[in-house]
Amino acid sequence: MKVVVVGGGVVGLSSALCVKERCPQAELTVVAAEFTPNTTGDGAAGIIQPQLWDVTQEELTWLQWTFDHLSRLYKTEFSSQIGLFCQSGYNVFDREVPDPPWKDIVHGFRHLTGEEAKKFPGYSYGWFTTTLMLECRSYLPWLTQRLKEKGVKFEQRKIASLSEVCSDYDVVINCCGLSARTLLNDQGVKPGRGQIVRVHAPWIKHFLLTHNLSTTYYNSPYIIPGINVVALGGLNQLGDWDEGWREEDEKKIWDGAVEMIPSLKGARVVGKWTGLRPVRERIRLERDTVNDTPVIHNYGHGGYGVTYHWGCALQAAILAAKAMDYIAAKTSSSRVPKSRY
Repeated sequence: MKVVVVGGGVVGLSSALCVKERCPQAELTVVAAEFTPNTTGDGAAGIIQPQLWDVTQEELTWLQWTFDHLSRLYKTEFSSQIGLFCQSGYNVFDREVPDPPWKDIVHGFRHLTGEEAKKFPGYSYGWFTTTLMLECRSYLPWLTQRLKEKGVKFEQRKIASLSEVCSDYDVVINCCGLSARTLLNDQGVKPGRGQIVRVHAPWIKHFLLTHNLSTTYYNSPYIIPGINVVALGGLNQLGDWDEGWREEDEKKIWDGAVEMIPSLKGARVVGKWTGLRPVRERIRLERDTVNDTPVIHNYGHGGYGVTYHWGCALQAAILAAKAMDYIAAKTSSSRVPKSRY
């Protein structure tokens, strides 16, 4: 079977690896307009945490599969080389809120004491958890190398429609992210513009996610330490296609971070990033047909691509394997001579 994965981000590469591991005889190619270090995931802070409450049972399963997979990788000697580590931190709110449905997947979930909550200006309630962190700037090159070792081919080009590849492959795994608007005319996919300032602040040891419940996730300050630098953010500008840097947004991020942790005022800026998250009301993960070719859609993860990536990749691989089995059975039956009786 000839299989193509469209998309070179964390969802695309993990889907390619899951398909190759499940169906090792498949001839697999990854086609994408951009590969690491130029994907959206390369700029992400990499915290494994989904949306707060609006999580389906299917999404919880994908989260659990991802968390279990990364927990196994975390115990290896090369975990730090792929940007994987554990980190504890805070989610804070301006009022009491229900517990999230994923509280038993992460580690050590508990409510903050009143004294702890007072440390964060403007917030009176919160949770403390320990989760996994995964920096795609290290993880994506590792995935790429593993795929190449398994004989997977890479082709860098921009396609105008899925029909371009359907004629050349038996099965298509579509992980095109924001490009679904043009490739599939899926107008439900919208850009969620983000902007991140990275600083040298080794004294910051815990992540801090603040939540303004009147807006969407990522629209109030967050501070997320990485292996070498700390990511400061807090923007999710839905429908905004501007990938340029905005000074006014930088000021908003900076002022918000310093208000929460004043010691950041003296931190040295070491990097800046702007990107467009592929926001969709729900992740699209299902089997479709384009020009009589089975297509497995796996896109629309918004700011949670890293959070759900492996679980979604496993599900996509299951659907792809079923499609290949169907094709093989259909081809085999067509070769059987019909009875003359």
